[in-house]
Amino acid sequence: MSFRSYSPKAESTGQRRSDAARASQRQRESSADADSLRERIYGFSDLSNYSPRDRLVIDIADLAFYSSIRVICSTLRWQVRGREHLNKILESNHHPIFVFWHECIFSATFFWRNRGIVVMSSASRDGEYTGRVIKRFGYGTARGSSTRGGGRALAEMARCLNSGLEVAFTIDGPRGPARIAKSGAITLARHTGQAILPFHIALSRYVELPTWDRLQIPAPFSRAAALIAEPIYVARDASAEETATKQAMLQSTLDRLREDAETWRQE
Repeated sequence: MSFRSYSPKAESTGQRRSDAARASQRQRESSADADSLRERIYGFSDLSNYSPRDRLVIDIADLAFYSSIRVICSTLRWQVRGREHLNKILESNHHPIFVFWHECIFSATFFWRNRGIVVMSSASRDGEYTGRVIKRFGYGTARGSSTRGGGRALAEMARCLNSGLEVAFTIDGPRGPARIAKSGAITLARHTGQAILPFHIALSRYVELPTWDRLQIPAPFSRAAALIAEPIYVARDASAEETATKQAMLQSTLDRLREDAETWRQE
């Protein structure tokens, strides 16, 4: 019988190699997950399940809306009020959860372009139109809504925040009622610890469409202002009462921003 001599140094070296291998494997898996997430979020959806007619309509609507937003909004004279609130979030190593009324989506899409913001997008065909348009402006989409696939989309947005991405809600979408804040942003903020950042786009001249959201299309060469409010944080262990209070705060903040927008228009 032979005996192998025990070497603490050899065991320590082997343990370190094993730990390093496991760490390397976790890093590869994390990188693969991040790549998969970005592909889902920023890649264009496969339209093969749509009929040829629907694919044509989607392509035409995509290019028409994109061109309209870019041409009109590039003529606007922009100003920003409250940018320090966004800077404060970023300086504290948090990520913003942008929230705004659906009526502002035309001009807001242009203003926040190319930040990689992930927006909840409806899983319907209508959501396909808007999803493709905003991706051309540098956004990502988490498919789902308050009526279809909302839980799945919220989970995707939480993964985005945890990966260092910013997210956004048209908080009264996808079908209203207009200017009534839904609970998705509060839920997401409580689960992730990130900051809700309400904002509103004020326009000096615009056309209001007869749609449920009263969508505002800015007049070319008019003035526009991004009005940004103070962030709202929701504790992870917030009670139902505290959560309701934060929801009411979000509603009142967005209402106040609309009032501020009307005051700004008179300046």
